[in-house]
Amino acid sequence: MTRILLVDDQALVRAGFETILSSEPGFEVVGQAKDGAEGVRLAAELQPDVICMDVQMPVMDGLEATRAICASDSHAAVLMLTTFDREDFLFEALSAGASGFLLKTAEPEQLIDAVHALARGDALLSPEVTRRVIERFAAQTAPAGAGSRPTTPDTSADLSPLTDRERETLLLLARGRSNAEIAKELFVGEATVKTHVSNVLLKLGIRDRIHAVIWAYEHGVIAPRG
Repeated sequence: MTRILLVDDQALVRAGFETILSSEPGFEVVGQAKDGAEGVRLAAELQPDVICMDVQMPVMDGLEATRAICASDSHAAVLMLTTFDREDFLFEALSAGASGFLLKTAEPEQLIDAVHALARGDALLSPEVTRRVIERFAAQTAPAGAGSRPTTPDTSADLSPLTDRERETLLLLARGRSNAEIAKELFVGEATVKTHVSNVLLKLGIRDRIHAVIWAYEHGVIAPRG
């Protein structure tokens, strides 16, 4: 059973999400919070597997709440409900530790698929998000936003713990490839790719696929547009 916590300041939105998610076999909505502070408290109390988190809320916003949850001993994966017209939210959420992003205009099936993905331990890295991450690093700007000074990648990364296959997997991850696409390029099965991805994350101490992309660019493993 996948335990889900909903964090949104709009009661109607929470009710809609609960209706959608509760209809899926194996899903259980275990709690609802009306602001980020309550979300942090319920995350510790209920220990959900997935948290659907709004961005803009009173008391404590979703970014701060996500940062607090990911810094705690919670094992929950955070799915950020966001819009791409506020790109600063996207990169702040990445930095905070969110594992997935979904537009609030998405279809119900997409919400269900997103929760399934995070519950499996995957990250929801859509092509749109991948492009924005790559574009951000291609521009060599810091996530802080306008006025940031150009940054230089830290090339001190030690990839020695990785096998050659795992390094290839990391490079393809950094280019936003899916497991199926990586399997096709490396001529292996998807189960093998999943093993390689898990090993990469474990050996490098990276939270998930999204942060593997960021890590690879920050450490100069792959050059922007490279």
